[in-house]
Amino acid sequence: MTFAIAVAQLNLVVGDMQGNARKMVEAAAQAAGQGARLLLTPELGVCGYAAEDLYQRPSFLDECDAALASVVQASTQWPGLTLVVGHPVRASGQGRPLCYNAASVVRDGAVLATYYKRALPNYREFDEERYFATGDQPCVFEVDGVRVGLLICEDAWWPEAARSTQQAGAQLLAVINASPFHIDKPQQREAVMAERVRETGLPMVYAHLVGGQDELVFDGHSFALQADGSVAARAPGFEENLLLVQVDQAQAAIKLSSTITPQGDTNSQLWHALVLAVRDYLGKTGFPGAVLGLSGGIDSALVLAIAVDALGADKVRTVMMPSPYTADISWIDAREMAERLGVHYEEISIAPMFEGFKAALAADFAGRAEDTTEENLQARIRGTLLMALSNKFGTIVLTTGNKSEMATGYCTLYGDMAGGFAVLRDVLKTRVFELARWRNANDPYGTGRDPIPERIITRPPSAELRPDQKDQDSLPPYEVLDAIIVRYMEQDEGIEPIVQAGYARADVERVVRLIRINEYKRRQAAVGPRLSERGFGRDWRYPITNRFRG
Repeated sequence: MTFAIAVAQLNLVVGDMQGNARKMVEAAAQAAGQGARLLLTPELGVCGYAAEDLYQRPSFLDECDAALASVVQASTQWPGLTLVVGHPVRASGQGRPLCYNAASVVRDGAVLATYYKRALPNYREFDEERYFATGDQPCVFEVDGVRVGLLICEDAWWPEAARSTQQAGAQLLAVINASPFHIDKPQQREAVMAERVRETGLPMVYAHLVGGQDELVFDGHSFALQADGSVAARAPGFEENLLLVQVDQAQAAIKLSSTITPQGDTNSQLWHALVLAVRDYLGKTGFPGAVLGLSGGIDSALVLAIAVDALGADKVRTVMMPSPYTADISWIDAREMAERLGVHYEEISIAPMFEGFKAALAADFAGRAEDTTEENLQARIRGTLLMALSNKFGTIVLTTGNKSEMATGYCTLYGDMAGGFAVLRDVLKTRVFELARWRNANDPYGTGRDPIPERIITRPPSAELRPDQKDQDSLPPYEVLDAIIVRYMEQDEGIEPIVQAGYARADVERVVRLIRINEYKRRQAAVGPRLSERGFGRDWRYPITNRFRG
């Protein structure tokens, strides 16, 4: 016996229930037209993932119910096609308002079964126990003589739910998902799912969400695994796709077959994730374009290249805002990069404004030497100019600070931190260099090779806020700094284990102190895409008032 399963890898919008329903209906029509008998759609596809405290609003759940009903009604158009649709369901009898993270099995205008997610992630970026009640029963349904066991995302990351679904008679596992991206997550995801299929002896079809949602990026890469754990199918990453998987049953054995798209290397995945994050944040929130300060340095250069790949050159505005300390080569490199990418470019000198601020403060500052105060004034003047352009033209300011700077506070509150979306918020400085070189060697969106002048990549980084300033005057070498940040911030290692790993105690204690005392800045920073296993934001929740020093 042979039939096809269609995996709808969709880019959905939180809160756009009718729009999401239309996308699922369109996918069902396409799947039916290609002869599919089962369509899988992403986790909580009706409302989008993650809707956070919207789950607690009765009117929100009412609209979810109405959207699900429209999909159920539309299913009458495709007799014999079974749809799996993710949506929230009110939970009765709970001590506080909760719902279930659910998936309904729909066929011929009826809901045949509804499954409630059993494993609720409540770590790092997840807080599903805040919103959802826990299911406790497996769900197995039949498609053309094959018994399909349904799981939702986290259910498949642990053995129990898959095992009980097998014991309930499943011959094939169907998993619908909204699994956020981080570096190497696609490979990790497939490896863990391979463990499940080897434990159960059941093949698996895994349907995944794609798109950007605030701090989260969903990479797609939907796939299917044979019962031995080998890859039978894989959809492209970072784009919508309808993946058709053939199911062949001969006696007791089930074999799956389809196309297998390569995943790409780490920097390729990161680039596509950053582009998708920018495109969807602006597209889904309604901003018509972006503006950013182009300094001639590598961070703003990388953000510009990402923005052009995401939005197109016609929707990106760049502003060079030189100060008395801006090097001539910064002007030259900024102009050259803007010309290479074909974006709007202008120059606004901040020197007159800087002198005006210093004159206004001269009496108060009399007798005191210039220090970081004057450096921060320059950054804040630039932030004010960018926000003025944002207000006047309706565009969003893309900030250009990276994770190394955010960790150590090497950034100015209300200055270079001012803006609406922090593109590099979770990209360490060492990775910034890697991505710049990767983008110069690759042109994935057809906007031009070598967009970043080589001198921007090779010259020593500098904020150019005082004469002859270099980043390394204030920070350890980036290779050392970033390694300490990863160990302390991402992997929760303490000071002593990091020192024992070979790092100088003075460097470790200094970096840890900077991470601790700059939490107040990060709380006021723009949101940005989470790309590592732990980013500053929803999966980093540290108190500002805090005397712990370890």
